[in-house]
Amino acid sequence: MDEKQEHVATVPPPSGGKLSRRGFLGVAAGAMAVAAMPGEAAALTANSNDVLDVVIIGAGLAGLTAARDLRLAGCESFVVLEARDRVGGRTFNHQLSGGYISEAGGQWIGPGQTAVADLARELDIATFTTYYQGETVFLAGDGRVAMDLHGSFGTDVNIAAKLDELARGVPCGAPWKAARAAELDKMSLGDWLVTQDLKPEDRVGWDMASQLSGGVAPAKMGLLHFLSMINSANSRYEQLDSIKGSAQETRFVGGSQILSQKMAEALGDKVRLSTPVRGISGWDQAEVSLHTDQGLLRARRVIMAIQPALCNRIDFSPALPERRSEMQRRWPAYSPGRKTAHVYAKPFWRDQGYNGHIIQANGPLLWAYDNSPPDGSIGVINAFVTQSGLPSDPKQAEIMLSELFAQALGKEALNPLEFHDLDWGQEPWTISCVSAIPPGFWTEHGEALHPPVGHLIWSGTETADIWAGYMDGAVRSGHRAALQALQTLRQVG
Repeated sequence: MDEKQEHVATVPPPSGGKLSRRGFLGVAAGAMAVAAMPGEAAALTANSNDVLDVVIIGAGLAGLTAARDLRLAGCESFVVLEARDRVGGRTFNHQLSGGYISEAGGQWIGPGQTAVADLARELDIATFTTYYQGETVFLAGDGRVAMDLHGSFGTDVNIAAKLDELARGVPCGAPWKAARAAELDKMSLGDWLVTQDLKPEDRVGWDMASQLSGGVAPAKMGLLHFLSMINSANSRYEQLDSIKGSAQETRFVGGSQILSQKMAEALGDKVRLSTPVRGISGWDQAEVSLHTDQGLLRARRVIMAIQPALCNRIDFSPALPERRSEMQRRWPAYSPGRKTAHVYAKPFWRDQGYNGHIIQANGPLLWAYDNSPPDGSIGVINAFVTQSGLPSDPKQAEIMLSELFAQALGKEALNPLEFHDLDWGQEPWTISCVSAIPPGFWTEHGEALHPPVGHLIWSGTETADIWAGYMDGAVRSGHRAALQALQTLRQVG
């Protein structure tokens, strides 16, 4: 991380406070977008007497969508502040040799995710289908089994049907409002699975599903929250956690980060990188002051397009209302996620009848999959891995995973041309890729998630009415936040 993002703020602290699963070509467009963006740590140039209509904190999909909507509505009095030296938030493209990319964060969209699909069409970004033709390989110790799952993960249809039925009564955007919320929120997904008398071999699949969807084992995943995720997918579990006809079905040409790169390119100097916000004062006044590493800004409205846990890194003066503050303090931030990419000269596994998908029981590998470019001109296998099961040293991690891939797909897997590894837990402005909401959280804290506080408007995928936690949810939340800002500004204008 850039040293400029870690140094102590030089602006005065606010009064009374102290500063403190899922998206190759077109990479040239992405490079142009980056080149067109403002240089990192560019000083804020607004006159101290200027007051912007809106300041947006966070240049991920939510924040940039909100900024784009403001401009489309004719508003030019805004700026987007991003703590990182790049845009994209929890989407990020590894740059591979030959101009190819591999997504290191969120990457997929699927049926029902119309907001992000519409955005891609408006930005002229093409899509293509995730490769799943052929046999998936299951590993358990030295054991190995291969079978064609036809684009699914081999879901237990009986258990899925029971979850679907429960999910129909859980509003995805406000699960705490479900008629049975108090009852369902007392249980973890693990507690509920125990009541289903599953065989050990069947339980493995659900453990993996919970890890991939929520970043935690079923024992830490709230049942109410899990049901709200299924509710987003038309209350069909298979539409949530499969590939064919599911939320992992479609990828973006050029990688998912290109969505943010293109929006930022069009916004130009409205986007300020390497500008973390350290303090916000006067959020209950007509003019809000934002204290950043690059200077002081004032605005009439502030869109907080970051996840709730990151709000804890900002000093608010006066302090936020207790309900909101407590919700942020309790927000789960222990699912950082780690994703790797092996690059080969070609997707050799396809010629052998494999789809490149590998699932390991009780090991460091959760799920590996074919992440090659649309034309299959090179071979890429991405993998979701556990932080604790894989060495932190990249070379050791590469060797361990290569050996697992060779066990599944043959000796050609032992010699990748490139290896890329991103542990999101080491990204100081991410903390957690997904939000694994535990039992009891929504019924206690849910009501504090959406309501604005003073002139602060909450955005980010976690606040979405549907597809919360996904790229689609981020885009939806950006649309809503921009509309809220415009409406409230009009009321006082």
